[in-house]
Amino acid sequence: MYFRPYERTHSSLENVLIIGAGSGTDVAIALDQGAAHVDAVEIDPRLQQIGAQRHPERPYDDPRVEVIIDDGRAFLERTKRTYDLILFALPDSLTLVSGQSSLRLESYLFTQQAIGAARDHLKPGGAFAMYNFYREEWLVDRLAGTLAGVFGTTPCVESVGSRQHLAVLMVGRDASTVECPTTWAGAGSVAAATPASDDYPFLYLRERGIPSFYLLTLGLILLASIGLTRWAASGLRSMGGYVDLFFMGTAFLLLETKSVVQFALLFGTTWFVNALVFAGILLSVLAAVEVARRFPLPRPVTLYLMLAASLALAWLIPPASFLRLDPAARFVAATLVSSTPIFVANLVFAQRFRDVGKSNVAFGANLLGAMVGGVLEYLALLTGYQTLLLVVAGLYLAAFVAGRAIVGARSAVAERGMAG
Repeated sequence: MYFRPYERTHSSLENVLIIGAGSGTDVAIALDQGAAHVDAVEIDPRLQQIGAQRHPERPYDDPRVEVIIDDGRAFLERTKRTYDLILFALPDSLTLVSGQSSLRLESYLFTQQAIGAARDHLKPGGAFAMYNFYREEWLVDRLAGTLAGVFGTTPCVESVGSRQHLAVLMVGRDASTVECPTTWAGAGSVAAATPASDDYPFLYLRERGIPSFYLLTLGLILLASIGLTRWAASGLRSMGGYVDLFFMGTAFLLLETKSVVQFALLFGTTWFVNALVFAGILLSVLAAVEVARRFPLPRPVTLYLMLAASLALAWLIPPASFLRLDPAARFVAATLVSSTPIFVANLVFAQRFRDVGKSNVAFGANLLGAMVGGVLEYLALLTGYQTLLLVVAGLYLAAFVAGRAIVGARSAVAERGMAG
């Protein structure tokens, strides 16, 4: 089965791209099949290094091979090369969890936009192929449907076994490029009608929705959070004067989620990338605290307008547009766009928190809001991630209105006290 992509295509193999090159077996096969040049893309440098040291055929030592350590999606968006064959060679973790909602290493490699980028880098007469061990037939249907939608022709699907079977999906840029003994026949399936996209990258979620197991777990977490916050703050009623901080906490968690998602698209879903994201968030918080401590801040309405402008900028600039930049420029641009709302939001929070009467109650309201934000991030399973920015904007608007109402109520009480 691993030789099928080379056996089924009629094109020459002057240039081959392998994404998910791993330890080098697919590279060795491409060379054995006569490839004149192979670009071997692998996101894990250690895995590639092990292959270079221990693979018996030493494919990475061949002068026809160029090794690229990068996220496959980012490489596709940035390279100007074209290929006779592009192969997605098992570029994922092989694990399928029912109702899986978290982003995985391959989440942005199997979206419509990623497959479109691969198509655009094929030469006339070039072919695209992917293979994997698929546990569910509907997953094959989804991927085949994505290929059909992007290429405008029915892909080949060849498989072995009835459960956890190895399947190879292949399609040509031109209909006559690929010799296709078995074509895909699942065009009517629900999964095929809902391909993954950059905004909704949940390849392994069969239908849009929040699984019941998630709802139960999130409900229990929320109940526990309410109980603990109520105990720590001596009752929820005392938080009424800090409802704006509650909205801020909810919105901030959603902003954090959006930042993690954006960096996953741009650099891959790895622990190192996540560490960079959280480090950037913490640095933004620290910077806001230092600015608030050392300099006088504008009026709340000015800060909220700045926050609205930064959210609008994040909405208008598609995260995928940064993929065309080299890694350093990509990181700087993405950090500026994603961190600016976080920085301004923390200025808003710092200004508000400075004037609270009971810091434990105020912090409790903010923390409870953060827990609610952690629950609301699962709305992405219904709406996609970009819509979360609209939710964030609505929450900060609610915080602004609530803050104005609280200040107005306190002023009225103070005036009555002075009059009395």
